[in-house]
Amino acid sequence: MIEISHLSRYYGDFKAVDDVSVSIPRGEVVGLLGHNGAGKSTIMKMITGFLEPTTGSICVDGWRTGDDKAALQRRIGYLPENCPVWPEMNVIEYLQYQARLHGVDEGELNKAVATAIRRTELQEKASQSIQTLSRGYRQRVGVAQAILHNPDIIILDEPTNGLDPTQIRHMRGLIAELSEQATVIISTHILQEVQAVCERVLILRAGKLVVDSSLDGLQSGHTLLIRLDNPEAVGYLGQIEGVASVEQRAEDGEHYCYAITAPANIAPSVAAAVHQHGDKLYAMQPEVRDLETVFAEVNRTDMKEDA
Repeated sequence: MIEISHLSRYYGDFKAVDDVSVSIPRGEVVGLLGHNGAGKSTIMKMITGFLEPTTGSICVDGWRTGDDKAALQRRIGYLPENCPVWPEMNVIEYLQYQARLHGVDEGELNKAVATAIRRTELQEKASQSIQTLSRGYRQRVGVAQAILHNPDIIILDEPTNGLDPTQIRHMRGLIAELSEQATVIISTHILQEVQAVCERVLILRAGKLVVDSSLDGLQSGHTLLIRLDNPEAVGYLGQIEGVASVEQRAEDGEHYCYAITAPANIAPSVAAAVHQHGDKLYAMQPEVRDLETVFAEVNRTDMKEDA
């Protein structure tokens, strides 16, 4: 669906996006993560045609983004980070205006607007001036304009920004519904939101793509955590067949925690080795690597490189 190849973008001498290549198939929900300035919004703007790449290419179903920008943009629904709206319009007027910009036929226009309002739960605010709406409702208006023309690709930059917990749960449901017919790319600082709705995560650091993995792949790490009474167990643990590395992580005076990098089926061999050496095994469990853990690892790598 979307093929990004060796994509880079400069602002003067500053490289905001650095040689990013990624393929996103149809119907996938992808979370785009990274600290401020990592390049997330810049990549989104290049996919939508609002920015031109300095080098590299973006293809959607074989069409390069620079070939027919207008035709491409008709297939994309885009919610920018700051959710630009016309505050003097009411919700219906604004969405009707946006529908015409997206090329929705006049005969289908009112139906499209009504559907977008229903899907974003804006019925009670439909005739209200946008300038009187709360930040959360303005955000919903922005999402409504992004989906009212039934695009093939939906790009949402911070879609839950300003939403309360109830609105966030509704947004999660809407994203799941949209993914049945469209490819969805979401950028957010809220890791729990990506974990709740995305199938795949891309993490950027200083413009480079440093993680590209399914959520299942991230969470099924190959590290086994064990707790023993021996402060010098690294030696024999590292000699177990299949073990790639052993790290002593913590101690509490009596117990010592070790992290063993090895295949998932290594646990019986570890238990046998501990028993053979006469040590006491107090705990054994696979390490759970959620997004927060991966994000922290990426940040630690960044700090080491800066040092």
